[in-house]
Amino acid sequence: MRLYLASTSPARLSLLRAAGIEPATISPEVDEDAVAEAEAVRTGAPLTPHHVVELLARAKAEAVAADGATHGIDGLILGGDSVFVLDGVIYGKPHTPERARERWQGQRGRTGQLFSGHWLIEYVDGKPGRAVGAVAQASVTFADDIPDAELDAYIATGEPLLVAGAFTIDSLGAPYITRIEGDPSTVVGLSLPTLRRLVSRLGYDWPSLWNRGTSALPD
Repeated sequence: MRLYLASTSPARLSLLRAAGIEPATISPEVDEDAVAEAEAVRTGAPLTPHHVVELLARAKAEAVAADGATHGIDGLILGGDSVFVLDGVIYGKPHTPERARERWQGQRGRTGQLFSGHWLIEYVDGKPGRAVGAVAQASVTFADDIPDAELDAYIATGEPLLVAGAFTIDSLGAPYITRIEGDPSTVVGLSLPTLRRLVSRLGYDWPSLWNRGTSALPD
């Protein structure tokens, strides 16, 4: 069974590869802000973190599924999205060094919540079929002794600008995180245990997705 990742996130791709899966990656080309704003208008209320990540994960998966025939899809389409929450405020990607620095100055020495949404669509026989979704959550505690000069050096690498919460746990940001409660892969942006359960709900077993060489698998 082939997995199609409706994302261009290097972190999600790396995570799946480490788990024995080489997905086909397809950019969903979704305007995340527009989708979230439209949903807020429709509901007439602020969106919760849970709602935001599931909404955007679904939008990404459905965008790829809508053009599935063009991409020659035959398998499972996965959409994902993540946000970081501190003091009840939802933070996505900061995009600019100024915003990244402001966020780090506010979260240094504190604990926030990372929410990752997942939406999985079965696409077989040339059309989309069943779909399932779920949200995973983990808490992240940041070191309280990070010098401003180190923060500036980290931000200057550009890494924190394009990730939810302005941090990573699988790259340069890892030394600045002191504790994670929950599934660590959730913080990377894709909960592998959650994905395994969604695959099972659609009637497939996890090993059917393995297509990369490991010590247990031939190339």
